[in-house]
Amino acid sequence: MSNKEKILVTGASGFVGSAVARQLVEAGFSVRALVRRASPRAHLAGIDLDYVEGDLRDRASLDRAMAGMRYAFHVAADYRFWARDPREIFASNVEGTRNVMEAAMQASVERVIYTSSVATIRLRPDGSADESVGLREDQGIGAYKRSKIAAERLVERMVAERGLPAVIVNPSTPIGPRDVKPTPTGRVIVEAARGRIPFFIDTGLNLVHVDDVAAGHLAALRQGKTGERYILGGQNVLFAQMLRDIAHLVGRRAARMSLPWRTLMPVAFAAEAIAKVSGREPFATMDGVRMAKARMYFTTAKAERDLGYRARPYLEGIEEAVRWFSDSGYLSGTRA
Repeated sequence: MSNKEKILVTGASGFVGSAVARQLVEAGFSVRALVRRASPRAHLAGIDLDYVEGDLRDRASLDRAMAGMRYAFHVAADYRFWARDPREIFASNVEGTRNVMEAAMQASVERVIYTSSVATIRLRPDGSADESVGLREDQGIGAYKRSKIAAERLVERMVAERGLPAVIVNPSTPIGPRDVKPTPTGRVIVEAARGRIPFFIDTGLNLVHVDDVAAGHLAALRQGKTGERYILGGQNVLFAQMLRDIAHLVGRRAARMSLPWRTLMPVAFAAEAIAKVSGREPFATMDGVRMAKARMYFTTAKAERDLGYRARPYLEGIEEAVRWFSDSGYLSGTRA
């Protein structure tokens, strides 16, 4: 694989997309970054990127961006657990994915790496959830999960029926530096570091450094098999432990009170009602609380075996995230 080959990265200004673009450039590839006009780019300073403006819902802009590319990474997604109009999430994540894949096929792109999510995978009580069993769209909780399931099934159908040369990667919960927006998980880190999470739900999640997720994308390009999906995760961690680690890093007292998930539903309901008026995404959402009923644990055995994937200890991601949020003003109240 020549290091002069051209690659399009959608969502290059996003958390995962910027990490993927950064590593591709460091590996010597020529990277075209698809961004929207209003997308932040300060965190991409110093990276040699060929910027092109476009939108997932604008097929013509995707055709222009895809022209001349040998490979494509479709990383862009609407990663929100709440929206005034959930149809916006589906438009970006499902119809946007369809547009990207159609544009890739029209441009005869040789390989597409599609960034899906572990949200598409059925959980197991023992924490061994793997790529073998996916969810149906009607089994997903909330618009985000349902849209990612629908998009992944769309890609799988295009691979099987039309020969789309796509490999699917399923990141778990990325953490680390340069979470500009920030993502829902980044918001938890910020609020916990500011001492604004006084209690927690007894749940767990799989946390992975965003740069390890990016490295997994490159491994999928080089070694992944068309039509296969690979979980790019890290460590399974109790939410309470995550909050304790954040508190320790900033010198605060960790939350000690555990509440049943049902007791937080009225709080989330009220937060969403306020959000409908203010237009600002609520910190607590009913879908988010529902998802916390189960520990979202996964195994990366397949990616380790087939791609040579490895993830560093999750605490390194937490440390770098807290440091970056602090240095960037998010913990002072000026950016949160």
